[in-house]
Amino acid sequence: MTFRVGILTVSDLGARGLREDTSGQAIREMMASLGATVERYEVVPDERDQIALRLRRWADEDGLDLVLTTGGTGFGPRDVTPEATRDVIDREAPALVIAMVSEGLKRTPLAMLTRAVAGLRGRTLIVNLPGSPRAVQENLQVLLPVLPHALELARGEPSPHQSS
Repeated sequence: MTFRVGILTVSDLGARGLREDTSGQAIREMMASLGATVERYEVVPDERDQIALRLRRWADEDGLDLVLTTGGTGFGPRDVTPEATRDVIDREAPALVIAMVSEGLKRTPLAMLTRAVAGLRGRTLIVNLPGSPRAVQENLQVLLPVLPHALELARGEPSPHQSS
């Protein structure tokens, strides 16, 4: 299965060109290993309305299968990615976040400081990832085994994983 992906990096410094987006690049590399096509990529500041606008557009107009955000999920006063994501999703997928946090806690107690959200807007799965490249890789590694099946289900397609 081929799926179409958007990567949205949320970073005030990145949006101003003052920080290289190594987390977005880490996502791009991991998606390539799955054979996914990254069709949208953007760096936006930590602004709730701008994040929500991209998520809506990429889901509704562009019809992407998967949107992965990176950054803005912590306790900082400008970290608003989870709120923007909740503004746009129809249904939450909390077990995806639980799985990422559970695995992360094996490495560091700091994993419990995430406020990440995952959910569906129509047929588009949106998942918030942390802002650091290493944490992005660790979290995505948890999701990779289930992503193809999850995206097939979201599309309403029959899956070889389902029993009849």
